Amino acid sequence: MEFGPHLMLAMIEGAVMAAVLALMASGLSLVFGVMRVVNVAHGEFYMLGAVAAWVVTDLVGAGPAWSFAAALILAPLCIGTLAAAIDMSVLKRLSYDPERTIVATIGLLYILQQATLMGYGADARPVAAPFDTRIALPWVEWAQGGLALYWPWGLSVTAYKLFVIAAAIVILLGLRLLMTRSRIGLVMRATRIDGEMALAFGIPVERVYALVFGLGAGLAALAGVLVVPISQAHYLMGGDALLLSFIVVIIGGLGSLGGTIVAAILIGMGEGIVSVFFSPTLAKIIATLLVALVLVFRPQGLFGARAR
Repeated sequence: MEFGPHLMLAMIEGAVMAAVLALMASGLSLVFGVMRVVNVAHGEFYMLGAVAAWVVTDLVGAGPAWSFAAALILAPLCIGTLAAAIDMSVLKRLSYDPERTIVATIGLLYILQQATLMGYGADARPVAAPFDTRIALPWVEWAQGGLALYWPWGLSVTAYKLFVIAAAIVILLGLRLLMTRSRIGLVMRATRIDGEMALAFGIPVERVYALVFGLGAGLAALAGVLVVPISQAHYLMGGDALLLSFIVVIIGGLGSLGGTIVAAILIGMGEGIVSVFFSPTLAKIIATLLVALVLVFRPQGLFGARAR
């Protein structure tokens, strides 16, 4: 295959990675932006989403499409509810102290990971995609004095990968509308700006925190559900995803949803292209160097507000 079509395939793979990463990192950024909590266990909610997708599809057994649709609804709801319960029973008792919550979420990471190992096992298990039709992609070449379309051999993508990209765009647009155009979003923003003042005006801050923590975990679980037909469910899959999410949030700006999405596109597309043409290890090295440069020259991130 020529370089151009090969690059196009790499960009599609990068777009899929960026879509999943944007969903997961948005949840992490939302939790930090509103609660000022660094959730080290965020990757395990992503892993639980993938595992829950396998469990739901296995229990439903109504064909790939219906089973996956059930997983797409039930898994984020269950994981989000679990996260809200964890917030009310653990983080609330720590008064959301930054240092203690980091330690608590590290412990939560190992608890969730080992509980999944005992209940789910160490095997990586696949989930069938709801649809897996391959779509041939055209390429443009200069022939006989003009541009002409042709279909190179091997230049194709599955319909499901395009669905993942489209679904992530719709969900992120919905999240933005929720934060900017709804009463719930107004309450979240008020709590983020000044929690004590919000409490004085009768806003139930602790309930808002539980909702935000559950929503962030639900977004991570949703990313896990979407990725599991592409990458199998495994109890250790949260580690790399958490690292990339932290990289995205730091580059985009802590608490900035818009910056998080832009950074996810940059990191996802860059890692997809570099991984295809070079190696995944080099892609992670470049991402880590980008974080170092951002921390040195713009500590608040590309879109973060400068501390006063």
